[in-house]
Amino acid sequence: MALYSDKVMDHFQNPRNVGKIDDADGVGEVGNAKCGDIMRMYIKVEDGIIADCKFNTFGCGSAIATSSMATELIKGKSVEEALQLSNKAVVEALDGLPPAKIHCSVLAEQAVRAAVKDYYDKNGIEYNAEEFVICDCDHCH
Repeated sequence: MALYSDKVMDHFQNPRNVGKIDDADGVGEVGNAKCGDIMRMYIKVEDGIIADCKFNTFGCGSAIATSSMATELIKGKSVEEALQLSNKAVVEALDGLPPAKIHCSVLAEQAVRAAVKDYYDKNGIEYNAEEFVICDCDHCH
């Protein structure tokens, strides 16, 4: 049995939405000190919809694949819908990840949330701060 699904390999070898948005409406950066993965997510919002998103990820193949899939899952969605993106949804969209790499999907979820929080902060949009608490469990860090 292969360690990685065809979708994981495809998003690792041919990542979607790589790059930077210079005039991004929201930028989120998260990292995992234990494994060294760092993700930066950029979102461009038009009329409450994520019109564009890009990412830069320094990390393993799973980190790149989960970043790529996360951008695909939120592009064209409302900001509120993007906030509902879970790491589980990212894993399912990639047809699974090895248990030791689940933390990469958690980082992808957190990068999206951090970009949305930055967008809210820049635009004076009120939000519940508890919704943006970054996970600090041993599994994720």
